[in-house]
Amino acid sequence: MSADSDSTEFERATYRKVTLRLIPFLILCFVIAYVDRVNVGFAKLEMQKDLGMSDAVYGIGAGIFFIGYFFFEVPSNMALQRFGARRWIAPIMIVWGFISSSTMFTRTATFFYVVRFILGLVEAGFFPGVILYLTFWYSSRHRTKIVAAFMTAIALSGIAGGPISGWILSHMSGLDGLKGWQWLFLLEGIPPVIVGLMVLYVLDDNPSKAKWLTMDERNLLVQRLAEDEELRNAKGNSHRRLKDVFNNLNVWLFCLVYFGIVMGTYGIGFWLPQIIQDSVTKDFWKIGLISAIPWAFGAITMIWNGNHSDMTGERRWHIASAAIIGSIAFAASAIPGIPGLYGIIALSFATAGVMSALSSFWALPTSVLSGTAAAAGIAWINSIGNLAGYVSPYVVGKIRDATHSMFYALLVLAAFCLMSALIVLYLTRKKDYR
Repeated sequence: MSADSDSTEFERATYRKVTLRLIPFLILCFVIAYVDRVNVGFAKLEMQKDLGMSDAVYGIGAGIFFIGYFFFEVPSNMALQRFGARRWIAPIMIVWGFISSSTMFTRTATFFYVVRFILGLVEAGFFPGVILYLTFWYSSRHRTKIVAAFMTAIALSGIAGGPISGWILSHMSGLDGLKGWQWLFLLEGIPPVIVGLMVLYVLDDNPSKAKWLTMDERNLLVQRLAEDEELRNAKGNSHRRLKDVFNNLNVWLFCLVYFGIVMGTYGIGFWLPQIIQDSVTKDFWKIGLISAIPWAFGAITMIWNGNHSDMTGERRWHIASAAIIGSIAFAASAIPGIPGLYGIIALSFATAGVMSALSSFWALPTSVLSGTAAAAGIAWINSIGNLAGYVSPYVVGKIRDATHSMFYALLVLAAFCLMSALIVLYLTRKKDYR
């Protein structure tokens, strides 16, 4: 065997070792985070009637999470860069677990808004922090595949969280005087506290601090990251300073792309249980099981899309075509009188589209930002993009209150996915984003 072959095999083994150590645990963390973020979609099926909430009130409460998220995301990511992932992510998870559980005490719309806002403040540092954290370990040629693997947590949260939430609503309502939705918030707030404590022992801030790596493995990872930095500088793509984030038009366009994709993602996350209840079944347990189908389809397609994007080095059409498919599928699901089965099939393709677009998206901004600009830029793009998490449930709730239908709401989601695809095609028309 040649020296080059030995070197290549050593590199593969090193990255495989890092991935097995970090990614399953980070996926677990994100599944827990996403369940606590969107479990109001299931709680709504019972809570709305108990508390006399309108769809608009629910939409505001579900979405106001992202207003708090918006205000604290950039400073939280800067803090992670300064203090390290282990000492920052652990307390974030522990605190958000207690806050999520406290949603069980909701009696008024005001309390619902406040607790969701505070939950957004606390959780703001987690997702962009992990995206930044992965840039401390993986070179650009591995990054899309790894981010795609990490983001399967969104789909996995739907696969696991839906049936679990449906079971809690079906079987625990009335136990010890608590409603099913109260048990849902209480029980699903416990895992982040436990896993947050585990973060202190599992995560290392960067390769140089990882005692579970050999010296040669640490040197290889550091060398590959340094080569990435040199390549960015050679292409003139590197933006290191904080002001580079806000002076760069492409960063603002990335925000719009992410906004449109997230509109679709949270349209599904917050409203899929309601759509199933309206068109397929009223049984909470069955709603939970059926809701897992679109997310399972999305998990498979996003992994394939991310792997294929890394293998070919192509980003443009892996993002744009996925967003276009999502747009068409949302529009198809809005066809008046569509049978429930066909509606779920259409929403499965919509989920696959938006999740596949997400799986490749982060390769674009991380290819042009580094240093302080990367920490702030990732957080800023995620902050602006995730405002769609407020806009999406709010707009859908308003439309449902006005029309008592999902028709126009689904068309709005289709339009935003199409917007994202068109901006990606515009952004990448000249430069080679790899």
